[in-house]
Amino acid sequence: MSDLDGEWAVQSNRRPVGIVGAGPAGLTLGNLLQQAGIPCVVLERGTREHVETRPRAGVIEHRAVRMLDDHGLADRLLAEADRHGACEFRVNGRAYEVDYSSLYDGQTHYVYPQQEVVKDLVGAYVAGGGDVRFSVTDVELHDIESGEPSLTWTSADGRAERLDCSFIAGADGFHGVTRRSIPAGAIQEFSHQHGIEWLSILAEAPPSTHKVIYALHPDGFAGHMLRSATVSRYYLQVPVDDTVDNWSDERVWTELHKRFALHDSDWSLTEGRIIEKRILDMRSHVVEPMNHGNLYLLGDAAHIITPVGAKGMNLALHDAEVLAAALTAFHRSGDETGLNEYSDTCLRRVWRAQEFSQWMVFMIHRSPEPFLSRLGQARLEHLIGSGSSAGYFAQNYVGP
Repeated sequence: MSDLDGEWAVQSNRRPVGIVGAGPAGLTLGNLLQQAGIPCVVLERGTREHVETRPRAGVIEHRAVRMLDDHGLADRLLAEADRHGACEFRVNGRAYEVDYSSLYDGQTHYVYPQQEVVKDLVGAYVAGGGDVRFSVTDVELHDIESGEPSLTWTSADGRAERLDCSFIAGADGFHGVTRRSIPAGAIQEFSHQHGIEWLSILAEAPPSTHKVIYALHPDGFAGHMLRSATVSRYYLQVPVDDTVDNWSDERVWTELHKRFALHDSDWSLTEGRIIEKRILDMRSHVVEPMNHGNLYLLGDAAHIITPVGAKGMNLALHDAEVLAAALTAFHRSGDETGLNEYSDTCLRRVWRAQEFSQWMVFMIHRSPEPFLSRLGQARLEHLIGSGSSAGYFAQNYVGP
Protein backbone atom coordinates (compact mmCIF):
# COMPACT_ATOMS: atom_id res chain seq x y z
CA MET A 1 0.00 0.00 0.00
CA SER A 2 2.79 2.38 -0.87
CA ASP A 3 0.38 4.79 -2.57
CA LEU A 4 -1.05 5.59 0.85
CA ASP A 5 2.22 6.26 2.65
CA GLY A 6 3.41 9.71 3.61
CA GLU A 7 0.64 12.29 3.81
CA TRP A 8 -2.05 9.87 5.07
CA ALA A 9 -2.26 9.36 8.81
CA VAL A 10 -3.03 5.70 9.56
CA GLN A 11 -6.01 5.03 11.84
CA SER A 12 -4.75 3.72 15.16
CA ASN A 13 -7.20 0.82 15.36
CA ARG A 14 -8.19 -1.30 12.37
CA ARG A 15 -11.92 -1.48 11.62
CA PRO A 16 -13.54 -4.28 9.64
CA VAL A 17 -16.09 -2.25 7.63
CA GLY A 18 -15.94 1.17 6.02
CA ILE A 19 -19.35 2.44 4.90
CA VAL A 20 -19.56 5.22 2.32
CA GLY A 21 -22.89 7.05 2.44
CA ALA A 22 -25.25 7.96 5.29
CA GLY A 23 -28.57 7.27 3.61
CA PRO A 24 -31.05 4.57 4.63
CA ALA A 25 -28.86 1.74 3.30
CA GLY A 26 -25.57 2.85 4.84
CA LEU A 27 -27.06 3.79 8.20
CA THR A 28 -29.13 0.62 8.48
CA LEU A 29 -26.02 -1.44 7.75
CA GLY A 30 -24.07 0.58 10.33
CA ASN A 31 -26.68 0.01 13.01
CA LEU A 32 -27.00 -3.72 12.34
CA LEU A 33 -23.23 -4.21 12.36
CA GLN A 34 -22.91 -2.16 15.52
CA GLN A 35 -25.52 -4.35 17.23
CA ALA A 36 -23.58 -7.43 16.12
CA GLY A 37 -20.40 -6.07 17.69
CA ILE A 38 -18.69 -5.35 14.37
CA PRO A 39 -16.97 -1.95 14.39
CA CYS A 40 -17.45 0.31 11.38
CA VAL A 41 -17.12 3.91 10.22
CA VAL A 42 -19.70 5.77 8.11
CA LEU A 43 -18.46 8.49 5.75
CA GLU A 44 -20.91 11.08 4.39
CA ARG A 45 -20.22 14.05 2.13
CA GLY A 46 -23.26 16.01 3.39
CA THR A 47 -23.81 17.59 6.76
CA ARG A 48 -25.89 15.86 9.40
CA GLU A 49 -28.56 18.54 8.99
CA HIS A 50 -28.64 17.92 5.24
CA VAL A 51 -29.18 14.15 5.42
CA GLU A 52 -31.75 14.50 8.20
CA THR A 53 -33.88 17.06 6.35
CA ARG A 54 -33.55 16.10 2.64
CA PRO A 55 -37.02 15.03 1.44
CA ARG A 56 -37.11 11.88 -0.65
CA ALA A 57 -39.26 8.74 -0.45
CA GLY A 58 -41.97 8.21 2.10
CA VAL A 59 -43.52 4.73 1.76
CA ILE A 60 -42.07 1.75 3.63
CA GLU A 61 -43.15 -1.84 3.13
CA HIS A 62 -44.38 -4.03 5.96
CA ARG A 63 -41.37 -6.35 5.64
CA ALA A 64 -38.88 -3.48 5.96
CA VAL A 65 -40.65 -2.09 9.02
CA ARG A 66 -40.63 -5.53 10.64
CA MET A 67 -36.88 -5.77 10.05
CA LEU A 68 -36.25 -2.34 11.58
CA ASP A 69 -38.50 -3.16 14.52
CA ASP A 70 -36.69 -6.45 15.16
CA HIS A 71 -33.52 -4.38 15.69
CA GLY A 72 -35.14 -1.69 17.84
CA LEU A 73 -34.96 0.92 15.07
CA ALA A 74 -38.66 1.54 14.45
CA ASP A 75 -40.05 2.93 17.70
CA ARG A 76 -40.85 6.43 16.41
CA LEU A 77 -41.88 5.08 13.01
CA LEU A 78 -44.45 2.75 14.57
CA ALA A 79 -45.72 5.52 16.84
CA GLU A 80 -46.08 8.20 14.16
CA ALA A 81 -46.46 6.59 10.74
CA ASP A 82 -49.80 6.17 9.02
CA ARG A 83 -50.64 2.67 7.82
CA HIS A 84 -52.12 2.29 4.35
CA GLY A 85 -53.76 -0.78 2.87
CA ALA A 86 -55.50 0.68 -0.17
CA CYS A 87 -54.76 2.99 -3.07
CA GLU A 88 -56.93 4.72 -5.64
CA PHE A 89 -56.78 4.83 -9.42
CA ARG A 90 -58.58 7.55 -11.32
CA VAL A 91 -59.49 7.14 -14.94
CA ASN A 92 -61.90 9.14 -17.08
CA GLY A 93 -63.07 11.11 -14.06
CA ARG A 94 -63.95 8.05 -11.99
CA ALA A 95 -62.22 6.69 -8.88
CA TYR A 96 -61.48 3.01 -8.26
CA GLU A 97 -60.08 1.75 -4.98
CA VAL A 98 -57.82 -1.30 -4.76
CA ASP A 99 -57.70 -2.75 -1.24
CA TYR A 100 -54.34 -4.46 -1.58
CA SER A 101 -54.07 -5.27 2.12
CA SER A 102 -57.12 -7.54 2.04
CA LEU A 103 -55.76 -9.17 -1.11
CA TYR A 104 -52.35 -9.97 0.41
CA ASP A 105 -52.33 -11.31 3.96
CA GLY A 106 -53.41 -8.04 5.58
CA GLN A 107 -50.03 -6.42 4.90
CA THR A 108 -49.82 -2.64 4.72
CA HIS A 109 -47.53 0.22 3.83
CA TYR A 110 -46.25 2.70 6.38
CA VAL A 111 -46.18 6.35 5.31
CA TYR A 112 -43.13 7.89 6.99
CA PRO A 113 -40.80 10.36 5.24
CA GLN A 114 -37.33 9.09 4.36
CA GLN A 115 -35.62 11.97 6.16
CA GLU A 116 -37.33 10.83 9.36
CA VAL A 117 -36.02 7.31 8.80
CA VAL A 118 -32.53 8.75 8.38
CA LYS A 119 -32.92 10.90 11.48
CA ASP A 120 -33.90 7.84 13.53
CA LEU A 121 -31.02 5.77 12.15
CA VAL A 122 -28.42 8.49 12.74
CA GLY A 123 -29.68 8.96 16.29
CA ALA A 124 -29.56 5.25 17.07
CA TYR A 125 -26.11 4.81 15.53
CA VAL A 126 -24.60 7.75 17.38
CA ALA A 127 -26.32 6.84 20.66
CA GLY A 128 -24.75 3.39 20.42
CA GLY A 129 -21.28 4.88 20.03
CA GLY A 130 -21.20 4.67 16.24
CA ASP A 131 -18.55 6.58 14.30
CA VAL A 132 -20.01 8.73 11.51
CA ARG A 133 -18.01 11.43 9.72
CA PHE A 134 -20.06 14.14 8.02
CA SER A 135 -18.91 16.71 5.43
CA VAL A 136 -16.04 14.59 4.15
CA THR A 137 -14.54 15.16 0.69
CA ASP A 138 -12.09 13.52 -1.70
CA VAL A 139 -13.11 9.99 -0.73
CA GLU A 140 -11.02 7.36 -2.50
CA LEU A 141 -11.05 3.56 -2.40
CA HIS A 142 -7.81 1.57 -2.51
CA ASP A 143 -6.94 -2.10 -3.05
CA ILE A 144 -10.58 -3.25 -3.21
CA GLU A 145 -9.52 -6.52 -4.85
CA SER A 146 -7.22 -7.38 -1.96
CA GLY A 147 -8.00 -8.65 1.51
CA GLU A 148 -6.91 -5.30 2.95
CA PRO A 149 -8.80 -2.49 1.21
CA SER A 150 -8.72 1.03 2.58
CA LEU A 151 -10.46 4.38 2.37
CA THR A 152 -8.89 7.83 2.33
CA TRP A 153 -10.67 11.16 2.60
CA THR A 154 -10.40 14.75 3.72
CA SER A 155 -12.25 15.51 6.95
CA ALA A 156 -14.56 18.45 7.54
CA ASP A 157 -11.69 20.38 9.14
CA GLY A 158 -9.33 19.70 6.23
CA ARG A 159 -7.27 16.81 7.65
CA ALA A 160 -6.22 13.88 5.43
CA GLU A 161 -7.46 10.62 6.99
CA ARG A 162 -7.27 6.93 6.22
CA LEU A 163 -9.19 3.86 7.32
CA ASP A 164 -7.86 0.32 6.86
CA CYS A 165 -10.79 -2.04 6.30
CA SER A 166 -11.62 -5.65 5.76
CA PHE A 167 -14.68 -4.66 3.68
CA ILE A 168 -16.08 -1.52 2.08
CA ALA A 169 -19.82 -0.94 1.67
CA GLY A 170 -20.76 1.49 -1.08
CA ALA A 171 -24.04 3.19 -0.20
CA ASP A 172 -23.29 6.58 -1.74
CA GLY A 173 -25.82 6.62 -4.56
CA PHE A 174 -25.68 6.48 -8.33
CA HIS A 175 -23.24 9.39 -8.62
CA GLY A 176 -21.03 8.29 -5.72
CA VAL A 177 -17.40 7.27 -5.81
CA THR A 178 -17.76 3.60 -4.88
CA ARG A 179 -19.34 2.24 -8.06
CA ARG A 180 -16.97 4.34 -10.16
CA SER A 181 -14.03 2.72 -8.34
CA ILE A 182 -14.75 -0.68 -9.88
CA PRO A 183 -12.47 -1.36 -12.86
CA ALA A 184 -14.05 -1.07 -16.31
CA GLY A 185 -15.45 -4.36 -17.51
CA ALA A 186 -15.56 -5.97 -14.08
CA ILE A 187 -19.33 -5.57 -13.78
CA GLN A 188 -22.28 -5.34 -16.15
CA GLU A 189 -24.57 -2.32 -16.06
CA PHE A 190 -28.12 -2.52 -17.40
CA SER A 191 -29.89 0.78 -18.13
CA HIS A 192 -33.30 1.75 -19.49
CA GLN A 193 -34.80 5.17 -20.20
CA HIS A 194 -38.58 5.01 -19.89
CA GLY A 195 -39.17 7.94 -22.22
CA ILE A 196 -41.15 9.91 -19.64
CA GLU A 197 -40.41 12.53 -17.02
CA TRP A 198 -42.15 13.68 -13.88
CA LEU A 199 -42.39 17.07 -12.28
CA SER A 200 -42.06 16.32 -8.57
CA ILE A 201 -43.77 18.82 -6.27
CA LEU A 202 -43.58 19.07 -2.48
CA ALA A 203 -46.08 21.41 -0.87
CA GLU A 204 -47.04 22.54 2.61
CA ALA A 205 -50.55 21.24 2.08
CA PRO A 206 -52.49 18.73 4.18
CA PRO A 207 -53.26 15.58 2.20
CA SER A 208 -56.44 15.75 0.14
CA THR A 209 -56.84 11.99 0.41
CA HIS A 210 -56.43 9.13 2.86
CA LYS A 211 -54.75 6.95 0.26
CA VAL A 212 -52.28 7.31 -2.60
CA ILE A 213 -53.89 8.46 -5.84
CA TYR A 214 -52.74 7.43 -9.32
CA ALA A 215 -54.61 9.43 -11.96
CA LEU A 216 -54.58 8.49 -15.66
CA HIS A 217 -55.53 11.55 -17.76
CA PRO A 218 -55.36 12.34 -21.50
CA ASP A 219 -52.77 15.02 -20.67
CA GLY A 220 -50.62 12.62 -18.66
CA PHE A 221 -50.27 10.95 -15.28
CA ALA A 222 -50.75 12.73 -11.94
CA GLY A 223 -49.96 11.32 -8.52
CA HIS A 224 -50.83 12.38 -4.97
CA MET A 225 -48.57 10.83 -2.33
CA LEU A 226 -48.96 11.41 1.40
CA ARG A 227 -45.98 12.45 3.50
CA SER A 228 -47.31 13.94 6.77
CA ALA A 229 -50.33 15.71 8.22
CA THR A 230 -49.07 19.02 6.79
CA VAL A 231 -46.96 18.10 3.74
CA SER A 232 -47.91 16.34 0.51
CA ARG A 233 -45.99 15.10 -2.52
CA TYR A 234 -47.44 15.39 -6.05
CA TYR A 235 -46.22 14.19 -9.42
CA LEU A 236 -47.10 15.37 -12.92
CA GLN A 237 -46.07 13.65 -16.12
CA VAL A 238 -44.37 16.31 -18.25
CA PRO A 239 -42.78 16.31 -21.71
CA VAL A 240 -39.28 14.86 -21.96
CA ASP A 241 -36.67 17.64 -21.68
CA ASP A 242 -39.14 19.93 -19.90
CA THR A 243 -37.77 22.25 -17.20
CA VAL A 244 -38.95 23.49 -13.82
CA ASP A 245 -38.86 27.05 -15.19
CA ASN A 246 -41.88 26.19 -17.36
CA TRP A 247 -43.98 25.38 -14.30
CA SER A 248 -45.15 28.31 -12.23
CA ASP A 249 -46.96 27.49 -9.01
CA GLU A 250 -50.23 28.61 -10.59
CA ARG A 251 -49.74 26.27 -13.56
CA VAL A 252 -48.87 23.38 -11.24
CA TRP A 253 -52.09 23.70 -9.25
CA THR A 254 -54.21 24.21 -12.36
CA GLU A 255 -52.84 21.03 -13.91
CA LEU A 256 -53.20 19.00 -10.70
CA HIS A 257 -56.83 20.10 -10.30
CA LYS A 258 -57.57 19.11 -13.90
CA ARG A 259 -55.91 15.69 -13.83
CA PHE A 260 -57.38 14.69 -10.45
CA ALA A 261 -60.92 15.91 -11.25
CA LEU A 262 -63.79 13.51 -10.56
CA HIS A 263 -67.28 13.46 -12.05
CA ASP A 264 -70.20 13.64 -9.62
CA SER A 265 -68.00 14.05 -6.55
CA ASP A 266 -67.40 16.83 -4.04
CA TRP A 267 -63.74 15.82 -3.62
CA SER A 268 -61.36 18.76 -3.83
CA LEU A 269 -57.60 19.25 -3.91
CA THR A 270 -56.08 21.18 -1.01
CA GLU A 271 -53.48 23.73 -2.07
CA GLY A 272 -50.52 25.08 -0.09
CA ARG A 273 -47.14 26.73 -0.42
CA ILE A 274 -44.92 24.82 -2.85
CA ILE A 275 -41.51 24.27 -1.25
CA GLU A 276 -39.83 22.09 -3.88
CA LYS A 277 -40.10 21.48 -7.62
CA ARG A 278 -37.75 19.28 -9.60
CA ILE A 279 -37.77 17.19 -12.76
CA LEU A 280 -37.30 13.44 -12.33
CA ASP A 281 -35.69 11.54 -15.19
CA MET A 282 -37.54 8.24 -15.10
CA ARG A 283 -34.82 5.67 -15.65
CA SER A 284 -33.80 2.26 -14.38
CA HIS A 285 -30.27 0.97 -13.80
CA VAL A 286 -28.94 -2.28 -12.36
CA VAL A 287 -25.37 -3.38 -11.65
CA GLU A 288 -24.41 -7.07 -11.84
CA PRO A 289 -22.88 -8.32 -9.67
CA MET A 290 -23.40 -5.93 -6.75
CA ASN A 291 -19.88 -6.54 -5.46
CA HIS A 292 -16.30 -6.59 -6.66
CA GLY A 293 -13.50 -7.89 -4.50
CA ASN A 294 -14.21 -6.65 -0.99
CA LEU A 295 -16.43 -3.78 -2.15
CA TYR A 296 -20.18 -4.38 -1.78
CA LEU A 297 -22.73 -1.96 -3.31
CA LEU A 298 -26.07 -1.15 -1.72
CA GLY A 299 -29.11 0.94 -2.64
CA ASP A 300 -28.83 3.47 -5.45
CA ALA A 301 -25.14 2.68 -5.90
CA ALA A 302 -26.26 -0.73 -7.20
CA HIS A 303 -29.70 -0.07 -8.66
CA ILE A 304 -31.94 2.82 -9.67
CA ILE A 305 -35.68 2.29 -10.01
CA THR A 306 -38.50 4.66 -10.90
CA PRO A 307 -40.61 6.02 -8.01
CA VAL A 308 -43.58 4.09 -9.45
CA GLY A 309 -44.46 1.45 -6.86
CA ALA A 310 -42.32 3.01 -4.10
CA LYS A 311 -39.56 0.40 -4.18
CA GLY A 312 -36.31 2.41 -4.01
CA MET A 313 -35.83 2.85 -0.26
CA ASN A 314 -37.27 -0.59 0.44
CA LEU A 315 -34.73 -2.26 -1.84
CA ALA A 316 -31.95 -0.29 -0.11
CA LEU A 317 -33.09 -1.49 3.31
CA HIS A 318 -33.19 -5.07 2.06
CA ASP A 319 -29.63 -4.79 0.71
CA ALA A 320 -28.45 -3.59 4.11
CA GLU A 321 -30.21 -6.42 5.91
CA VAL A 322 -28.70 -9.06 3.63
CA LEU A 323 -25.17 -7.63 3.77
CA ALA A 324 -25.29 -7.19 7.54
CA ALA A 325 -26.24 -10.85 7.98
CA ALA A 326 -23.46 -11.93 5.62
CA LEU A 327 -20.80 -9.84 7.35
CA THR A 328 -21.98 -10.98 10.77
CA ALA A 329 -21.69 -14.64 9.78
CA PHE A 330 -18.20 -14.05 8.40
CA HIS A 331 -17.14 -12.08 11.48
CA ARG A 332 -18.36 -14.74 13.90
CA SER A 333 -17.38 -17.96 12.16
CA GLY A 334 -15.53 -17.16 8.95
CA ASP A 335 -18.52 -18.41 6.92
CA GLU A 336 -18.34 -16.76 3.49
CA THR A 337 -21.60 -18.20 2.14
CA GLY A 338 -23.61 -15.04 2.71
CA LEU A 339 -20.95 -12.84 1.16
CA ASN A 340 -20.69 -15.10 -1.88
CA GLU A 341 -24.47 -15.10 -2.30
CA TYR A 342 -25.05 -11.42 -1.46
CA SER A 343 -25.43 -10.18 -5.02
CA ASP A 344 -27.67 -13.02 -6.23
CA THR A 345 -29.88 -12.73 -3.15
CA CYS A 346 -30.39 -8.99 -3.59
CA LEU A 347 -30.71 -9.06 -7.38
CA ARG A 348 -33.63 -11.51 -7.27
CA ARG A 349 -35.63 -8.90 -5.39
CA VAL A 350 -34.23 -6.01 -7.45
CA TRP A 351 -35.24 -7.50 -10.81
CA ARG A 352 -38.66 -8.47 -9.50
CA ALA A 353 -39.18 -4.89 -8.37
CA GLN A 354 -37.92 -3.56 -11.70
CA GLU A 355 -40.40 -5.75 -13.57
CA PHE A 356 -43.28 -4.56 -11.40
CA SER A 357 -42.25 -0.91 -11.70
CA GLN A 358 -42.14 -1.26 -15.50
CA TRP A 359 -45.58 -2.93 -15.41
CA MET A 360 -46.99 0.06 -13.53
CA VAL A 361 -45.15 2.65 -15.62
CA PHE A 362 -46.75 1.28 -18.76
CA MET A 363 -50.17 1.15 -17.12
CA ILE A 364 -50.52 4.67 -15.72
CA HIS A 365 -48.73 6.90 -18.23
CA ARG A 366 -49.86 8.49 -21.44
CA SER A 367 -47.60 7.44 -24.28
CA PRO A 368 -46.81 9.57 -27.34
CA GLU A 369 -48.16 6.60 -29.27
CA PRO A 370 -51.98 6.47 -28.94
CA PHE A 371 -51.95 2.69 -29.36
CA LEU A 372 -49.68 2.24 -26.33
CA SER A 373 -51.77 4.67 -24.29
CA ARG A 374 -54.87 2.59 -24.94
CA LEU A 375 -52.99 -0.58 -24.03
CA GLY A 376 -52.02 1.00 -20.72
CA GLN A 377 -55.61 1.97 -20.06
CA ALA A 378 -56.72 -1.57 -20.91
CA ARG A 379 -54.23 -2.91 -18.35
CA LEU A 380 -55.61 -0.57 -15.70
CA GLU A 381 -59.19 -1.55 -16.51
CA HIS A 382 -58.18 -5.21 -16.20
CA LEU A 383 -56.59 -4.49 -12.81
CA ILE A 384 -59.79 -2.85 -11.61
CA GLY A 385 -62.07 -5.59 -12.91
CA SER A 386 -60.04 -8.76 -12.47
CA GLY A 387 -59.38 -10.49 -9.16
CA SER A 388 -56.30 -12.25 -10.48
CA SER A 389 -54.79 -9.01 -11.81
CA ALA A 390 -55.58 -7.25 -8.54
CA GLY A 391 -53.93 -10.09 -6.64
CA TYR A 392 -50.75 -9.77 -8.71
CA PHE A 393 -50.73 -6.04 -8.07
CA ALA A 394 -51.28 -6.44 -4.33
CA GLN A 395 -48.52 -9.01 -3.83
CA ASN A 396 -45.95 -6.93 -5.67
CA TYR A 397 -47.10 -3.50 -4.52
CA VAL A 398 -47.07 -4.13 -0.79
CA GLY A 399 -43.90 -6.19 -1.05
CA PRO A 400 -43.29 -9.95 -0.81
